[in-house]
Amino acid sequence: MTMQNDNEKRKSKDPLHGVTLVMILERLHKIYGWEKLGRLIKINCFNNEPSINSSLKFLRKTPWAREKVEKFYSNALQKSEKFRAEFLIPDVENDKRSAE
Repeated sequence: MTMQNDNEKRKSKDPLHGVTLVMILERLHKIYGWEKLGRLIKINCFNNEPSINSSLKFLRKTPWAREKVEKFYSNALQKSEKFRAEFLIPDVENDKRSAE
């Protein structure tokens, strides 16, 4: 078995594998902005003086809210062509470059 086959087997099918909460928030904010994000995910940290740092602090302390954000992010990856194009394709290209 080649090294490439081993790497392919080890890759997780979980869309959140290797993605930090900071990355999730930055990506969601870039695509939707705070106002729309606050409407889509009904959590006060997105509606009341939102920032990456304040949202991180809240989501790390509040498991139900973090789960809601992670679920929204996963669904966005699966359903949104714009979201996939923005965040998945560059990652694949970076993976190819690092493998060479």
